[in-house]
Amino acid sequence: MAVAEIFLGAFITVLFEKLASADLIRLARAAGIYSELDKWNNTLSQIQAVLVDAGQKHIRDNSVQLWLYKLQHLAYEIDDVLDDLATEAMRHQSNEESDASSCTGTSKVLTMIPSCCTSFTPRTIMYGGKMSFKLDEITTKLHSLVEEKNLLGLINNVERSNKTTRRLEETSLVDLSIIVGREGDKKALLEKLLSNEPCNKNFSILSIVGLGGIGKTTLAQVLYNDTKVKDHFKLMSWVCVSDEFDVFSISKAIYKDVGGEHKKFETLNQLQVALTEKLSNKKFILVLDDVWNENYNEWELLQRPFAVGAPGSKIVVTTRKTMHALGKQNFESHPTLQSYGEEIVKKCGGLPLALRTLGRVLRTKSTEEEWEELLNSELWHVQNGDKILPALRLSYYDLPPHLKQMFAYCCLFPKDYVFDKDEIVLLWMAEGFLYDSNGSKLMESLGRECFEELESRSFFQKSTNDKSRYIMHELINDLATSVAKEFFFMLGDKMDVYDMNEVLDKLHHMSFIRERYGVYRKFKALQRARRLRTFLAMSVTRLFTWQRFYLSEKVLTELLPQLRFLRVLSLANYNIREVPQSIGSLKHMRYLNFSNTDIKCLPEVVGDLYNLQSLLVSGCPHLSSLPNSIIKLISLRHLDISNTPKLNKMSSGFGGLTGLQTLSKVVIGGADEFKISDLKSLVHLQGQLSIEGLHKVINAVHAKEANLLQKKGLRDLEMKWSDNRNGGEDCSGMQE
Repeated sequence: MAVAEIFLGAFITVLFEKLASADLIRLARAAGIYSELDKWNNTLSQIQAVLVDAGQKHIRDNSVQLWLYKLQHLAYEIDDVLDDLATEAMRHQSNEESDASSCTGTSKVLTMIPSCCTSFTPRTIMYGGKMSFKLDEITTKLHSLVEEKNLLGLINNVERSNKTTRRLEETSLVDLSIIVGREGDKKALLEKLLSNEPCNKNFSILSIVGLGGIGKTTLAQVLYNDTKVKDHFKLMSWVCVSDEFDVFSISKAIYKDVGGEHKKFETLNQLQVALTEKLSNKKFILVLDDVWNENYNEWELLQRPFAVGAPGSKIVVTTRKTMHALGKQNFESHPTLQSYGEEIVKKCGGLPLALRTLGRVLRTKSTEEEWEELLNSELWHVQNGDKILPALRLSYYDLPPHLKQMFAYCCLFPKDYVFDKDEIVLLWMAEGFLYDSNGSKLMESLGRECFEELESRSFFQKSTNDKSRYIMHELINDLATSVAKEFFFMLGDKMDVYDMNEVLDKLHHMSFIRERYGVYRKFKALQRARRLRTFLAMSVTRLFTWQRFYLSEKVLTELLPQLRFLRVLSLANYNIREVPQSIGSLKHMRYLNFSNTDIKCLPEVVGDLYNLQSLLVSGCPHLSSLPNSIIKLISLRHLDISNTPKLNKMSSGFGGLTGLQTLSKVVIGGADEFKISDLKSLVHLQGQLSIEGLHKVINAVHAKEANLLQKKGLRDLEMKWSDNRNGGEDCSGMQE
């Protein structure tokens, strides 16, 4: 199984999106390098067109596998260059805004001059000259891969897309006079609809499955308009779902159909509570027409209000998908698939994990051809020298490219590692896996959806000791390690970097087991891993506050400055007292974690990290200040400064960090410090927020301006003030 195939579909799509960025194009034109980037678009298109063919041939053809490896390495290199350009564009924009705000008159003049002209600065031209050599080098490598593609005989076969031509939305109305030849189907389905067959829920699901154009919707319309059906059910609803399966929109449509009054719902919870009241103890029929959704968790969420209906309630679904996801437990609807299913069970050897993960794959396949293809897949016979179960390989191979990439990343977690959903989502985001070209969805929301999809496919499971956290089964962890191979590496507590000399030049992501003493010799060879993106300290066992871990200062001062492409740096729980100035040169950095260390401050150069999304310094007992430059971090989304008792002052300007979702505490101060009204523009805050120094709020109008009631994402709000009458004793209040 080639690792390279797992990334390329998603990776190259993101490269196209970045090449189309307006800010990047503007900078490239000003720097005189746009024509070279435009060539990349054409060459990458030629390569993308053969990825499906390469993905099928690499299993048995080592030369194709090697080609994919080389292409993946080059894709990383291209991504680094594009990220460099995007960072320079952000720096340029930040400087323009700073200049404009410091000189109002000049800014008025500049608005009359086209932005492309103001970009031609000596620095921009010098930057273009410096980048030109790198671009030429990559262009040569791209052309070489295209030539090799031709020699390998790879066929243009544009990757199959899940997107299909959207059909016209159907309603429940039907002209019965033109319907002929469906009496037998109607009679059989009508009996099921009107029966009160025993069910472990108050409602049951009736699936009408078949290929497009076979008449599924027409049959559902006939049933929906039958007088017996109308007399039998108290409430009725018809929703055309098509390819947009949105739980909120579907729930809202049902609520309206069953007589719900017109009102605005802020959250899905409010809507589903109202829908539950409408359906309570009433027999209903709900038709969901043209369903494409494969996410079991979304189905489960949608169905929650239906449980309160009267026994005998029915949900009719027209779909091209198999119905395991919708609750079917046998082959009654698909007798022709039974023989394939039995053979697949035999190949799984009866192992529950293999059956469960492969079952999640089969629920998305509804034709004999798809089941036969899976049964006869070459992956059952692949021998890679490992002990990965073929059923698990097949389950992984069936994932969409972006999910393959996210799952492979989890090989950086040691076995038995217990992790949080939010933890892994922030890491995925930092690595660029959650790129949303439309900007219609927060990256964090997209990440949580991807996590839930992997959980629904049994790649993650809840920890038995803590249901809010997750683990990977040992065999699933082995699978992740198998598919990730040379791009990822986890350094065990008994291993040394020198043990991986052969892969250092190609290594992009690395984690390591935190030891009591992290000596420099163990990491020194990483200076050769110039393309390293991830440097992640991990622990297998639970950490206690009294435990101390020591890391050689040379790792900070000599190694890290060499790793210029780092995006993720986590040195949490080490006895680190000072963050080096060289941190400011790591301009690709997205995720910086110095939690539970002994640092007293962060250097001002942190403000130069324009790409930084997550800055985590929780549990730092000596941290007494944040750099004033932090207000320059225009990409910052998560700032965790919880459990930092000495941090009792924050500068003004935080209100400009409008993308913040996590801001665990704020400290109200004096004239040039943080004010309660600065919270006004932080509309995306979520989770926990502690407001300290409330006794310094003099004007109630300023407190009202904070608009806390509109920050719907806040779950816990803690308010602290000093009561001078009690000798300065702190008083606090908690609101959930």
